[in-house]
Amino acid sequence: MENIKELFNHLRFQCENEVIEFKKAERNFDISELGKYFSALSNEANLRGLDFGWLVFGVEDKTRMVTGSSFKVGQIHLERLKETIAQNLTERISFRDIYEYYEEGKRILIFKIPAAPRGLPIAWNGQCYGRRGESLVPLDPSKYDEMRNQTLHTDWSAVIVPDATLNDLDEEALAKARVMFKKVNPRLANEVDDWDTWTFLQKAEVAYEGQLTRAALLLLGKEDCRRFMRPAVLQITWVLRDSRDMEIDYEHFTIPYLMTVDKVLAKIRNLTFRELPGGTLFPDTMKQYDDYTIREALHNCIAHTDYKMEQRITLVEVENTCLYFSNGGGFIPGNVENAIRQNGPQKYYRNRCLCSGMVNFNMIDTIGRGIKKMFMEQRKRYFPMPDYMIDEVNREVTVKIYGQMLDSKYVDILKEDLDLSLAECMWLDAIQKHRPITDDAVKSLKAKKLIEGRKPCFFISAKTAKAMNQLPEYVRLSGIDKDVCWELVKKILLKSGDKGVSRADIFKTLTNALSEMKDDNQKLKWVSNYLAALRKEHKIEYKDRRWFLVVN
Repeated sequence: MENIKELFNHLRFQCENEVIEFKKAERNFDISELGKYFSALSNEANLRGLDFGWLVFGVEDKTRMVTGSSFKVGQIHLERLKETIAQNLTERISFRDIYEYYEEGKRILIFKIPAAPRGLPIAWNGQCYGRRGESLVPLDPSKYDEMRNQTLHTDWSAVIVPDATLNDLDEEALAKARVMFKKVNPRLANEVDDWDTWTFLQKAEVAYEGQLTRAALLLLGKEDCRRFMRPAVLQITWVLRDSRDMEIDYEHFTIPYLMTVDKVLAKIRNLTFRELPGGTLFPDTMKQYDDYTIREALHNCIAHTDYKMEQRITLVEVENTCLYFSNGGGFIPGNVENAIRQNGPQKYYRNRCLCSGMVNFNMIDTIGRGIKKMFMEQRKRYFPMPDYMIDEVNREVTVKIYGQMLDSKYVDILKEDLDLSLAECMWLDAIQKHRPITDDAVKSLKAKKLIEGRKPCFFISAKTAKAMNQLPEYVRLSGIDKDVCWELVKKILLKSGDKGVSRADIFKTLTNALSEMKDDNQKLKWVSNYLAALRKEHKIEYKDRRWFLVVN
């Protein structure tokens, strides 16, 4: 039961926003307007991950002065109002409660509006409403799409397996789970050993009322427990490929995943570097792959796989080069930028019960820092950032972890400027991989004089190239300056004498001097514009489809 006085004071002293609305409604209020506000507050509560929105009658919205309301006096009228509103709302949803409360002797109504169900925007008379600040507006199409795309599934991992018993759990995995639970919950460490197995599993949120969930079997179950979860494929396959993409080794692993992860990762040939890129900023030696990064990648595969797709998790190791982690299921944040930007946990998880168990067993966290930390670890090592390849058609996510440098310039830039933000490091990483970046990213990197060039061809800047003694590389990418080009053109025209030179011959002379970032069409256009500029300066002239040097 709500403490109405505390609730009212809590709402009253908050700013009016998308999920809280105040109205004077001293005598009456239009039912149609009330239905629109219900729709808007219900939808906005859903989008913010809240359980309820609130509408308060009898309070002036700007000053929060209590005015009182005589709208629908009496419990009978309020119950009829619930029914009237429900008739024109999606799925006949209605107010969870309507509280009558008296402040300063004046009557106040507090409407408790449930959040729209996942995937189901609430409409009033067929129209969905939302909020823009304090304003009531039709629901924005992007908000509507976000709500419709919310998953309406039952948590597969939380389903009880009625035939499974404690005898189906691996004793070694159970012992390790207790140790990990103590690390995550140090305040309970002294109690854990006194709990019986059922109490422990329920505290770890993988068992309920003396029954095991699928999550419990995934993490702690013996291998033969797979029969309880068919047709789901409970398998992690490690594959080793050589530089020619030929498979040279493989092995399959299965549950209990709490024990399996170490066995899978032990297959990776994680070499120790002794001649390290980056010079003295590195330790004396360094492993090819960061332990946290590869564990996080594999744990994420286990936590976020859509087991209903009947696909295995795969770890492909390309010898001495990189690792690919793949699992079935769409990428819930949408893209990796959203995953890194969000400050806090995701709004929902595909396998919430499984994620809870993995958190309690110290495998993952649910505060939204795992992927971000993977990027930060690669940045600290001056290695390329992870690549997230999201296949929306086949609903598969693949993460590529690099185990070698791609471009020494990238390493040197990070060393020179230790204050670069993670976003800037990711943009530079895209440049070294010859991938496009946004206009805002280009503007930011150019402001710091880190890159040059024109869209879509960007490269390391001259300032940075000089500082890093990489001018030959810079020249290769940016091209020789116009003064040098003029000397080349003048030389070929002098040799031709009265015969002149065709544009094609001049193009052949200059083509190797132009930036490698330009294709042949771009180079040809540049040469044509350059010749036109020289002609305008009266350095050359054009006669009979040939170019000649102007003799002063």
